[in-house]
Amino acid sequence: MENEYDILTLLPQRPPVVMVDRLLHCDPVVTETELTIRPDNIMVEEGHLAEIGLLENVAQTCAARMGYINLTSGKEVRVGVIGALRDMEIHSLPEVGRTIKTKIEVSDEVFGMTMAQAESRCGDTLLASGTIKIAIL
Repeated sequence: MENEYDILTLLPQRPPVVMVDRLLHCDPVVTETELTIRPDNIMVEEGHLAEIGLLENVAQTCAARMGYINLTSGKEVRVGVIGALRDMEIHSLPEVGRTIKTKIEVSDEVFGMTMAQAESRCGDTLLASGTIKIAIL
């Protein structure tokens, strides 16, 4: 991945529900994104990104991956939906002003379904981890 892309060209989501600021890395297996938690983020509660915000960040990391693959292949960005979350654990909630990095590693893709191991971190602190299944519509 050589170019930096405007995240809105990769995601079907639009503000105020965009939970990814930048695509840091994308190859066929591993994708990494970054999000800085701002006080006006609609998923901030009591100075922290809420659990649903972390889960949406993981899902949008998957969406950024598919958007990147589609865009670089000359296709349109498509909508996906969360098919399942398995063994997803929230370990810690990041504070406003902190930047989180989320990494997904695809373990399987078949019939428009993608399964990936996900992990979100703020520095060395593990925020969330588990498996996500995304269906592309």
